[in-house]
Amino acid sequence: MVKRAGYRAAFAGFDASHVAAFSEADVARLLLDPGIVRNRAKITATISNAQCFLKLQAEEGSFAAFAWSFVGGTPRVNQPVQVSDVPAETAESEAFAKALKQRGFKFLGPTVMYAFMQATGMVNDHLVSCFRHPGRTG
Repeated sequence: MVKRAGYRAAFAGFDASHVAAFSEADVARLLLDPGIVRNRAKITATISNAQCFLKLQAEEGSFAAFAWSFVGGTPRVNQPVQVSDVPAETAESEAFAKALKQRGFKFLGPTVMYAFMQATGMVNDHLVSCFRHPGRTG
């Protein structure tokens, strides 16, 4: 969370249209920005991923529809009893990562995509004892 503000500022509030238009001068600026990880490959991949995102969005109608297709349009509600029951990746996150890589995305894999799926509510991995788990009563 500490670097999130730095990334938000460096990458135009995470606006894909803006980031997709970044130039080599922007890459040079970002390489000097202490608020982010200054790795040329990751910076250029972020710009390329923004371009891929916009292309996917245009082809599929929305990124959300594309993403949700990997869980059939309905959140997966898992039943983990303990943290060790929560997987780092699944067949769905592997397929999601593979599909994105085939479309040119870089620096992502099934673990990153599973974390995305959890963060966006595509997968609910709250422990069954957690008040956030939909099966919890009382």
